Amino acid sequence: MIASQSNHITDAGLLELYYKDGNNEWLGVLMQRYTLLLYGVCMKYLKNEEEAKDAVQQIFLKAISELHKYQVTYFKSWLYMVARNYCLMQLRDKGKNAVPVTEKMVVTNPEESDNIFNHQQKEEMLEAMQEALQELNEDQKKCVTFFYLQKKSYAEIAELTEYTPMRVKSYIQNGKRNLKILLEKKLKQKRTKR
Repeated sequence: MIASQSNHITDAGLLELYYKDGNNEWLGVLMQRYTLLLYGVCMKYLKNEEEAKDAVQQIFLKAISELHKYQVTYFKSWLYMVARNYCLMQLRDKGKNAVPVTEKMVVTNPEESDNIFNHQQKEEMLEAMQEALQELNEDQKKCVTFFYLQKKSYAEIAELTEYTPMRVKSYIQNGKRNLKILLEKKLKQKRTKR
């Protein structure tokens, strides 16, 4: 019920509601907005689909348990920091010290500068994709999320949503096309703001 009523509420508004009544559904809506962004961050660090999916779940749980301890103002930045720290700890625990836990973003040569620029571009793309996904109609958003992010088959999606397999196929195709259009528009807007 809350999810369908809250698409128009800002992140700050949802946080305020959560802090007021402690209802985890507000957090659920917030988390859903950033699933794609989180997955992208986890893939960047962990470079493994299954590990990234598991990490997203763990980060959600961590965020839910931590959020009530702090008065968070900028949810997206805070969640990104939680995700980044979680991934760095995972790498450290595995002995994959490819990325130091302190991870300094100090530019020492042009190559590093390019890497930071590419990283910013990827984040911009993921952010735009997350925003675009939220603008799809509910049926398309659901099917696209199941198919591309959760790797479900048409048959599994049909079973979960009670749509016919043909409906599922149609929602995925139209959702993908609309997502591309929205994404291009969002990226264009972001670049003109620079």
